[in-house]
Amino acid sequence: MVLQSMTGFARREGTSGRSRWAWELRSVNGKGLDLRLRLPPGLERVETDVRKLITDKFSRGNLQVGLSLSVDESRVEAVVNQDALATVMALRGQLAGVIDPAPLRLDTLLAIRGLVEFKEAEESEEALASRDADIMAGLEAALVDLSDMRRREGQALGQILLGHVAVIETLTLTVERDPSRSPQEIAARLQTQVAMLLDGTSGLDRDRLHAEAALIATRADLREEIDRLKAHVAAARDLIAKGGPVGRKLDFLAQEFNRESNTICSKSNAAAVTAAGIELKVVIDQFREQVQNLE
Repeated sequence: MVLQSMTGFARREGTSGRSRWAWELRSVNGKGLDLRLRLPPGLERVETDVRKLITDKFSRGNLQVGLSLSVDESRVEAVVNQDALATVMALRGQLAGVIDPAPLRLDTLLAIRGLVEFKEAEESEEALASRDADIMAGLEAALVDLSDMRRREGQALGQILLGHVAVIETLTLTVERDPSRSPQEIAARLQTQVAMLLDGTSGLDRDRLHAEAALIATRADLREEIDRLKAHVAAARDLIAKGGPVGRKLDFLAQEFNRESNTICSKSNAAAVTAAGIELKVVIDQFREQVQNLE
């Protein structure tokens, strides 16, 4: 499986008998699958099948799906009101000895209101079924086009995300290797701070002060945050390689990345570590922004 973006566009059009149809599909980001369907009057009967085709294909995105339908040429048929015609012929028979018995002309019959009605010829059930089948086949083709476009953009986003993950990994290693985290550096820094506190002050308990300093050093250790960042990096790469609808999972990882970077910045007691933590936050924000585009 590959990554899919939630952004895409597709259009398919064609003809079926006298009808011309066109599907237009637009897809943008969404938390879930939000389908807005617009069908012309008379095509409501295919709505259930249309929705099923779309929900089987996609799991996230705001989709606007519209179908336009027109008739290339009109066919008109004449419908004779048989009851009215029978009444006219009966009246002619009753008045045979009174009026001119000349045969009735067509133009005379057409002039009689309600005797003949002209209307557009209706399609047969077979023709309508064939047209609907062609329209649904067009929708399937349009959905394939939309999926292909979302897939191509998803592949490009995957490369961008992998680049962000690589930077996050590099910054994590920068924090891990910073000299300020070495036991010798931590001990020297604490020893200096304790000496400054004790200098000229006799009221402080030396042993208690050393114990508190050791506790502060333990709380300030970044080992857990670094290990979690490394685990999140591995998980992100695995999800991107796996593909499919993993946008929500990657968004969760982005939140976890951000949590660890915030902790690093709050615990940091070295300028280089703080700078790396801030840069981590910037890259993580970029990562999460791109993740919002994934299905």
